[in-house]
Amino acid sequence: MSVIHLVRHGEVDNPDRVLYGRLPNFGLTERGHEMARRVGEHFATADKAPVELVCSPLERAQQTIAPLQERLDLPVFTDDRVIEAANSFQGQQVNSRRLAAPKNLMRLYNPFTPSWGEPYKQIVLRMSAAMASLRAKLEAHGPEAEGVIVTHQLPIWMTRLSAEGRSLFHDPRRRECDLASVTTFTFDSSTLVSVSYESICPDLQPDQAVAGA
Repeated sequence: MSVIHLVRHGEVDNPDRVLYGRLPNFGLTERGHEMARRVGEHFATADKAPVELVCSPLERAQQTIAPLQERLDLPVFTDDRVIEAANSFQGQQVNSRRLAAPKNLMRLYNPFTPSWGEPYKQIVLRMSAAMASLRAKLEAHGPEAEGVIVTHQLPIWMTRLSAEGRSLFHDPRRRECDLASVTTFTFDSSTLVSVSYESICPDLQPDQAVAGA
């Protein structure tokens, strides 16, 4: 058995509430740093601590994994395959008025792909490849080794929907993926055995949905 935990980054400092996507210089808020500290504590005090750490190249993810790296004294492998999904609305405030603008309506013609961003299937493929690479490393550590990937909401949710055999087309408001939450995949060799979810910072979640997470 091997276990891979997909961890969503903590709260991002985004006062203008833009969809920040892959833009640089979007780091954590003070509350986001507290979330990151709790992520570190969660795994460092677990019955079985992770032996491999992987992270998205984006600043918010790197800051989220930093306390765990310090607690476990392990290197972090930065993997571009677990980056946030590409989105043509990146850098904009996304609301009903803006979406109704003619230039934006043209991007919304196909919600199933979706037409405004990276195809859902492509996200699943790159995330699956990153997880397969990590799984190979974990198997070298011996049975029941665990690893952590700090990544982003949409890549985590796409991976979970695909693993559970559900449609990738979904309502973004219904994603079960809190900030700093943990979605866990357990494998027997290359066979997925189970998927579980845990929100480890329920008391720190913002009152409003987070843009561009």
